[in-house]
Amino acid sequence: MASCKLVLVLVSITQPRPARPDWLRAPAPGGQNYRELKALIDGLKLHTVCESAACPNVGDCWNRRTATFMILGNVCTRRCGFCAVEKGAPLEVDYDEPRRVAEAVAAMGLRYAVVTSVNRDDRKDGGAELFAATIRAIRERIPGCQVEVLVPDFQGSHAALEIVMNAQPDVLNHNTETVPRLYRQVRLGARYERSLDMLAHAKCIAPKTPVKSGLMLGLGETLEEVRDVMRDLRAHRVDILTLGQYLRPSPKHLPIVRYVQPAEFEDLRRAGMAMGFAHVESGPLVRSSYHAAEAVA
Repeated sequence: MASCKLVLVLVSITQPRPARPDWLRAPAPGGQNYRELKALIDGLKLHTVCESAACPNVGDCWNRRTATFMILGNVCTRRCGFCAVEKGAPLEVDYDEPRRVAEAVAAMGLRYAVVTSVNRDDRKDGGAELFAATIRAIRERIPGCQVEVLVPDFQGSHAALEIVMNAQPDVLNHNTETVPRLYRQVRLGARYERSLDMLAHAKCIAPKTPVKSGLMLGLGETLEEVRDVMRDLRAHRVDILTLGQYLRPSPKHLPIVRYVQPAEFEDLRRAGMAMGFAHVESGPLVRSSYHAAEAVA
């Protein structure tokens, strides 16, 4: 009797990665303005979220001589699944950094500056004092320059947020990033309700200061979940909203579930305006500080 061999073939079934669409393209970094700005940033030993977070708009923005400064070092104390910023033990606080940021703003001729930071959960105030110092340094160096700050959640500390708001930023931005259902995968260490509370508290402290927030799409959320977050943001008195496509920085980061169509972004923009937002910037390449000055013009 002939022997029979049973051969088991194991097939790994993986979800195919969606192909990047042709309409999702950004200019490659390069050009005279880009090179000059890179030399300025490097020379002043500053960090930008443009480079540290691998923003796809760095070529476009730097050629227009705009950038988003990142204070408090370039090492984050949190390990969010979407972010390209380095994680680990944070750097020492550089108290000369606000002066150098102001010097860069002056050299770039900016009339609208955007400042953000890594999370600094190692500090009681989360780095709020450096935000306040940077706002004041820019104003002293370039009177009349508007300053938008994109702040972390300061672990829910109202006292830390008040330090920033007392320096009178022209716009207070804090991103909710995604829908509540995805927080554990996307925003490790953050809480949706905490972010809403901080946004509302900023408006309570300074009712006339525009408050801003933003979300990334394409991580597995539904459009109805996005609309629910938009309604929550309006209920917490957020004035300006940004909506953009999540782009995976590396294979170690969260995968892209889908590419949201431009028409869907436009539908969400219209829905946001109908909800009462003063401005909605919505599109595949939109990021927190994308066309920031135009939102408050």
